[in-house]
Amino acid sequence: MRRLARRARESGWGALSSRASYNSPMVQQRTLKSIMRAVGVGLHSGQRVELTMRPAPPDTGIVFRRVDLPSPVEIAVSATAVSDARMASTISVDGDPGAPKVQTIEHLMSACSGLGIDNLVIDITADEVPILDGSAASFVFLLQSAGIVKQDAPKRFMRILRPVEVREGEGASLKWARLDPFEGYKLAFEIEFDHPAVDQTGQRVEFDMGSGQYKREIARARTFGFTKDVELMRSRGLTLGGSMDNAIVIDDRRVLNAGGLRYDDEFVKHKILDAIGDMWVLGHPLLAAYSAYKSGHALNNQLLRKVLADGSNYEVVTFDDASDAPAGFADLAPAW
Repeated sequence: MRRLARRARESGWGALSSRASYNSPMVQQRTLKSIMRAVGVGLHSGQRVELTMRPAPPDTGIVFRRVDLPSPVEIAVSATAVSDARMASTISVDGDPGAPKVQTIEHLMSACSGLGIDNLVIDITADEVPILDGSAASFVFLLQSAGIVKQDAPKRFMRILRPVEVREGEGASLKWARLDPFEGYKLAFEIEFDHPAVDQTGQRVEFDMGSGQYKREIARARTFGFTKDVELMRSRGLTLGGSMDNAIVIDDRRVLNAGGLRYDDEFVKHKILDAIGDMWVLGHPLLAAYSAYKSGHALNNQLLRKVLADGSNYEVVTFDDASDAPAGFADLAPAW
């Protein structure tokens, strides 16, 4: 196999070099072709926010710039930058909860993962990514409308070498998330809410990212919430921007949205969507099988931190011949 596979060293991701010729059909990094702007409201803050997504050079990663502050502040996306994961994935400078932050990044990160976007600078005028329609589909549309281009640099993958798992609780409160070695990237998620509206839908989903079906099968799944929780959350300054335009709303018995569900198993598919976004904060696509039971943002981040804590858990690889990469990883997703 004509593949460069070198273990990541203490000096970090950037130290990995490639002998691949840029004229060879390697699997390449990706960024946007042009600038794209979006306006919306934050799910939790209810604030109007503008996003400007810009192309970025190879090896930049995904970086948010808080341009609403007296001096713009850059916040690079990484597993250790996550400073709060209770209701959403929030990143801050150096992971410091008291530093400038950006909340609710997971749907945009999921879209970037689904389209394989490695490098992106995102100017943002508030501390929360707009919720748009509550799924990743709007972000997919915006990113593809800007155009996605390959760059003359090898895409770096994180290959999981041995099982890594995190668990929380016992019995009925048990939750877990796990990564296993797999030459590709697939996800399996199971939910259990003990609620009639949710119980009528699919409780478990498996999805292979190499299938090329992210836009069709996952991206449109919306976030969801229960009316019984709304008043309490709003008293805490949360979900101030939430509505039936950007979330599935459920009372004690049924879904209240007039249009119903977009998928028969939309609830669990949204959990997969979130997990894809939570995993993308690594800044590199995984070669792994992710599986989870009742996991959420916090447990997903704990899983990534456990992986990174031991260098024998993974290696960072590039493919200097695209034919050696798992199916679907070298091709751009079809445009809308």
